[in-house]
Order: sequence, then C-alpha cells, then structure tokens
Amino acid sequence: MALTLQERRAVIKETAGRYKRARKREKTKILDEFVVLTGYTRHHACWVLRTWGKRGPPKHTRRRRRIYDHKVFVALREVWLICDSICGKRLAPYLKEIVPILIRHKELTVNTETAEKLTRISAATIDRLLAPERKKYNTKPRLRSESSLLNRIPLKDLL
Repeated sequence: MALTLQERRAVIKETAGRYKRARKREKTKILDEFVVLTGYTRHHACWVLRTWGKRGPPKHTRRRRRIYDHKVFVALREVWLICDSICGKRLAPYLKEIVPILIRHKELTVNTETAEKLTRISAATIDRLLAPERKKYNTKPRLRSESSLLNRIPLKDLL
C-alpha cells in the first residue's frame, strides 16, 4: 500500500508529536508502526520524526544571473553541429576562430553580444549546455587510441 505525499505528510504530522513526547520503549513501538505504514527505512523514519517541525522554509539561496541565455545556446548548438559534435575542450579554443568566419560567410546569424559570449565561453560550460543535445543525438566519445588497430594485426606475419 503506497501512500501519496499528502497522506504521508499527514501521518508524519500526527506521529511526530507523539514520538517527541514518548519515552524510549514507546518510541520503539511508534517507530515500528510508522516504518510499516510509510515504507521508510528505520533510520530515515527516525530522522523524519525527530526533525519534523524543526526544518523551516527553505533558505533563500542567491541565484547567479544567467550569462549564457537561449540565444547563445542555439548558436552554440549550430556551431557544434557544424564542427561534427566535438567535445567542449576541443570546441572552446576553436570558437574564437570559427565564429567570425561563420558570421562572415552567413552560416551563423547572431548579434555581436552573442558572438562575443560565444568566444568567451569555457569548455566546461559548453559541455554542461550541450549535455542534453549529446543525449538526444546519442553521441559517444570517439576512441583515438591505436591499440585496437594494433591488436588486429597479427605479429607473427610481420616477423
């Protein structure tokens, strides 16, 4: 029997007050009932009942202003596809050269602010922005080692 989130919260609210006022032996019984009812592990159930009501609203976290907006993402995706879906480490230094050339040949139409952002973007940010696209196109890293080729050549024939 799976409880919905609202039902679980109602059960926690009712049980937490009893749990906090109870003595050790009573807490064990309450915890046993709660674990069976909610399906939580014993440790998590104990933690939920102990901390219920102590945790206030989530703290306000300062979000940074988004530097690379949707326009930059669309332009980056176009350049990435033109460059045969290379990784961010290889694409980042190449963007400084390729973006002006693509704009000059009208392969890429972006404003100057977006073009400037494209030339300043880091490799890690490129990989982070393009992660969903890599999944969508199912691109896998290319193996650059020659070991697989060397393993296919029989050494006996060479001697």
